[in-house]
Amino acid sequence: MRVIGLSELTADMTDLVGGKAAGLGALIRHGERVPDGFCLTTEAHRLGVVPVAEVVAAYERLGAGRVAVRSSATAEDLPDASFAGQQDSVLDVTGTAELVAAIEKCWASLHSDRAIAYRRAHEIDEHGLAMAVVVQRMVTPVVAGVLYTANPLTGRRDEMVVDAAPGLGTAVVDGATAVDHYVLDDDVARDDTGCLAPAHLARLRAVGQRLAGHFGCPQDIEWALDADDVLWLLQSRPITSLFPPPPATDKPLPRVYLEFGHVQGMLRPVTPMGMATLRAQITAMLAALGVRVEIVDIGGRLYGDLTDLARDRSSRRRLVKLLAVDFGPRAQAVMRHVLADPRFAPTAGRAGRGRAQGAASLRTAGRAVVGILRALARPDTARTRMFAAIEQLRARSAAPADLRTAADRLRFLQAPDDDRADAIMWPIVAGMLAAALPAALLKGVAEADEIHATLAGMPHNVTIEMDLALWRIAQGVGEHRRLLLDTPPSELAARQLDGTLPDLGIGAFLDNYGHRGVAEVDLGVPRWAEDPTPVFAALANYLRVTDPEQGPDRRFQQAAAAAETALEELVARTRRRRPVRGTIAGFLLRRARSLAGLREAGKFAGLYPLRESRRQLLLIGADLRGTGLLDRPDDIMFLTLDEVHTVVHQGVDLRGAVAARRAAHRRELRRRSVPVALLSDGTDVETTLPATAAGDGTLAGVGAAAGRVTGPARVVHDPGSAHVEPGDVLVAATTDPGWTPLFLTAAALVTETGAVMAHGPTVAREYGIPAVICVPDATRTITTGQLVTVDGGAGTVTVH
Repeated sequence: MRVIGLSELTADMTDLVGGKAAGLGALIRHGERVPDGFCLTTEAHRLGVVPVAEVVAAYERLGAGRVAVRSSATAEDLPDASFAGQQDSVLDVTGTAELVAAIEKCWASLHSDRAIAYRRAHEIDEHGLAMAVVVQRMVTPVVAGVLYTANPLTGRRDEMVVDAAPGLGTAVVDGATAVDHYVLDDDVARDDTGCLAPAHLARLRAVGQRLAGHFGCPQDIEWALDADDVLWLLQSRPITSLFPPPPATDKPLPRVYLEFGHVQGMLRPVTPMGMATLRAQITAMLAALGVRVEIVDIGGRLYGDLTDLARDRSSRRRLVKLLAVDFGPRAQAVMRHVLADPRFAPTAGRAGRGRAQGAASLRTAGRAVVGILRALARPDTARTRMFAAIEQLRARSAAPADLRTAADRLRFLQAPDDDRADAIMWPIVAGMLAAALPAALLKGVAEADEIHATLAGMPHNVTIEMDLALWRIAQGVGEHRRLLLDTPPSELAARQLDGTLPDLGIGAFLDNYGHRGVAEVDLGVPRWAEDPTPVFAALANYLRVTDPEQGPDRRFQQAAAAAETALEELVARTRRRRPVRGTIAGFLLRRARSLAGLREAGKFAGLYPLRESRRQLLLIGADLRGTGLLDRPDDIMFLTLDEVHTVVHQGVDLRGAVAARRAAHRRELRRRSVPVALLSDGTDVETTLPATAAGDGTLAGVGAAAGRVTGPARVVHDPGSAHVEPGDVLVAATTDPGWTPLFLTAAALVTETGAVMAHGPTVAREYGIPAVICVPDATRTITTGQLVTVDGGAGTVTVH
């Protein structure tokens, strides 16, 4: 079948007619007004020859005359990739010869440079792609444009946006002319200043409501009004750029959700199994501190519902300050904006809830005070006790040897663990407080970068120790240097796992650190012991460091020595000006140098039970694959423990749910930007903040590690395959401890998110490299190879 009328098309014919044609067929079947036409199917494209006789016959049945010829590839107008403007359309085509030429032009555009680049960016497989072509009667519009049924800039779902201009709609979609811009909320615009009258806007709004309801998601609709005031629909496809909205609630007032994942340096989506585990862990941890926050899955990311805290008279007074340590300046800015919004004003009846949370906090306060004071008084003893507790946790995490069946393993996974781990928690908190409080004590006496300088090269950091252990391996590879530099990391990893790689010390390294990895708090993500590819990528980067003075061991030693000197000078100066404050600040900074490096140890310890849980889940997954209830062992990571229980004990087949969740996870993995905060109507709060101006070529962020460096930028999305040369400025959306081996080679760090005390900046300070965090869209604004200057004191990144 090579030519089909548009009215005969159905939604399940995408492989035959492409995304655009299938969408047009759906509009016609829904009773919408669509220009008449036909589709030349992908069968013709695969043959490579235009079936001229069939095309001419269909063209004549259409009445010949002027037509629009439009591409409709099988990878086009997809739920997560619109392909807007990536393939050609030809308007105002008349006659058989022009029609055939236009079809061939559409076919050729499937393999244009821009279309290939777009597919690669969206990780769309080139195999099996084909191009159908839509031919429609040409509409001569008086005015045309685009209707978005949700606001594509802010994400707000109860607003529609219309862009319109006189003449053809190509002027709008190509950005070739100034357009009239309308934002439609509950009240349709009443002014007559643009090319659309209020009555037209009301009709468009009705169409938008109808189609968004019919297709079940916000739509990007191309339309045209002709001289007879007839409204034609030319296309309707999902708005692919929108971040998923929060789940619907029955609450009448708006709610606010803050993104929690970047606290752990993770903006990638979490697998369903990881999400279920993390939600429970975070909720329990916050409850122990007297804070009740519901953790919500939005787009596979962890968001905390802070609405009740924002509307509580007591909590809202300290909420912005509480966000400083882990969430950082961007989160603080959006929360200030939310607290100023009248819709989040304190409401009656919240005080009791605040008192209840305060009472819960008091129950924890006694243990906290004892634990923190004990650590501050005797930091060496606290460290010893802490590492003993971590070793006990590691041993306790191991599964019993008598687990034989999937049901046995499931019982082990579902058994509660009530250990409070005070010996681990309070020394970490003590170190964080000791590092944070001096800024307030020394306000007006010392600058933030001076205080940061005293916190470089801090000892007792397990992540730093891990990085230096890998550096020592790099120093001892000897004759195997070329093997490690010239062989792809994935091939080296495969050889390490099958035992055919020379003994380089990687086995011992993985024994100690193999439970780590990128996005390691997600149960569904492989550990380095399962896939050591990132370890070998980091090792190759280390081998490119040829100057001994640039070696990470020397840099760490130099940073530590410089920090000790800076600390002595700072304390001496501040004690002369403010004797009491200077003395207290000096005590706290010295304690910070003894304890703040322990922050990484808490997470390091928590990864031991996660490693064992993952191992047991994969064994259950292998059993279920053997019985045909799963297709792959790691499919189990796309279920929850409760769902696994139904599969194991009731034989329920959830493979359809697994496939759908895998597809959604793959789509979200391609997303490069995650909102800091969302409102319940889908609004990305940060998009509503006033724009901040910066000088030409200067990107403003927040200084998190002192120093100033100029070097070529290296934009990295995946540390597992990153090639970082000595002196490169590492630019990333965010970082977690799995990224830190790259810091050993990098000259500076730039991230889009973070907090001064988060993992990335902490490690950057300890290596003595400057860091600027919270630089919006850094990975899109900066390109690899550009010369940039990172000023950690000023909090700026200058692109030269």
